Amino acid sequence: MARITIYDTTLRDGTQGEGVSLSVADKLKIATKLDWLGVDYVEGGWPGSNPKDAEFFRQARARTWDHTRITSFGSTRRPGTGVEEDANIRALVDSGTEWVTLFGKSWTLHVEEVLETTRGENLAMIGESITYLRGLGRRVFYDAEHFFDGFKADRDYALSTLTTARDAGAACIILCDTNGGTLTDDLAAIVDQVREALGPEVPLGIHTHNDCELAVANTLAAVNRGATHVQGTINGYGERCGNANLCSIVPTLALKMGHEVLLPGRLSAMTEVAHMVSETANMTLHNAAPYVGHSAFAHKGGVHVSAMRKVETSYQHIDPTLVGNHQRVLVSELSGRGNVLSKAESSGRVTVTETQARTLVQRIKALESDGYQFEGADGSFHLLIKRMDQDYKPPFELVDFLAIVERREGLGLISEATVKIRVGQEVIHTAGTGNGPVNALDAAVRKVLADFYPTLRDVHLLDYKVRVVDGASGTAATTRVLIESGDGHDSWTTVGSSPNIIEASWLALSDSLEYAIIREQ
Repeated sequence: MARITIYDTTLRDGTQGEGVSLSVADKLKIATKLDWLGVDYVEGGWPGSNPKDAEFFRQARARTWDHTRITSFGSTRRPGTGVEEDANIRALVDSGTEWVTLFGKSWTLHVEEVLETTRGENLAMIGESITYLRGLGRRVFYDAEHFFDGFKADRDYALSTLTTARDAGAACIILCDTNGGTLTDDLAAIVDQVREALGPEVPLGIHTHNDCELAVANTLAAVNRGATHVQGTINGYGERCGNANLCSIVPTLALKMGHEVLLPGRLSAMTEVAHMVSETANMTLHNAAPYVGHSAFAHKGGVHVSAMRKVETSYQHIDPTLVGNHQRVLVSELSGRGNVLSKAESSGRVTVTETQARTLVQRIKALESDGYQFEGADGSFHLLIKRMDQDYKPPFELVDFLAIVERREGLGLISEATVKIRVGQEVIHTAGTGNGPVNALDAAVRKVLADFYPTLRDVHLLDYKVRVVDGASGTAATTRVLIESGDGHDSWTTVGSSPNIIEASWLALSDSLEYAIIREQ
């Protein structure tokens, strides 16, 4: 199959997505990672649009890039302006990149009503801009903006913009579904007509947006019609509903369609790159993102897990390790004994018999009907298993507790907790304060347990979430509390549920501390 050129526009088009903002340091960090991954072209930004992008290109020129070619982006010259005097063209030249991506208008609506110029002038803008840059030694990609909408409005004129770019020396002509509204069958048919009009020797590319959630499908359809240059962004970041998602496109091209992409052996870093970019952009990666999401290979249904215990491919379309992800088994009220057995085996800490698994499934279903949820609470799940052992003795037991919150004039809110805890045969009574009743309770409990179990001094709360299970009950509703804890090396999550938020918190907190103790044993 063909070698498909991958062109990343995360640093330009991706930053046009709502909530996405990258510093110069962020952009350099991402570009370096994409270079290592084997992305062929990284579009660094629009040097004529803002100082930050100009600074990126200045710093990028001082670096050595092993594989990727840093590319600048900008528009054709403005109507009525000589190409040598056009500020945007000058900025592209000053960026110092060998490769330049130039976009121009394909749609008569934009030519006549947005640019307020003539069709002939628009063709001159395209041809002169490319010719000028080629004359300065630059290599030019031509992005035919709004091409598919333009083709539908006036086929002959839209095609004339492409032939103008071709004749001026564009290295590749990229067909852009800028508004993201083209259906896949229509797009494929138009690409066929473009190929016939331009000739087989002209390289074609595709740039799609996701407004109909077809960006990935449209990109793959264009490749099937002969496009060999694919543009997109990591995680699909971009304006409105986003750009075509390279984290879905690249694995599909390689694993499903047999095309050569990236550097050899680097596809298994796809998940790592997706998470690195999301963290750098301070964006939460969608759990259900194909290939790279946390839930991409997570299995919850009992029938699914039972089948996968026999044949892993029965409910997985690929081996998750091919893209650097991994299989996960979830436990919930939808689970069967296969889920429980697989989950226990994956931990390596506990073993479960077939009989225990059946009992545990029923126990989980009963608890989840009371507001618990064990999908993301591995610590509490493993404690359920341990507590089925007749010989298991919990390391501590809360006998009594009292938590109060008092507002005192001049002092603000004060939270105190007193606890009575049994450790072995000894019962200890103590108190603690905190910035809330749960924090005070935690402080009091740790004051006792740390003397018996010193490892707890390294355990810290990482996250605390409260979820109302039944909103119809108002403030009397059952609440679910999830607590994530860690010791600097590992982390675990525990769950508690109760109509009383303090009790729900205590149940999750107690599980967290108990799990921290027994995992060291």
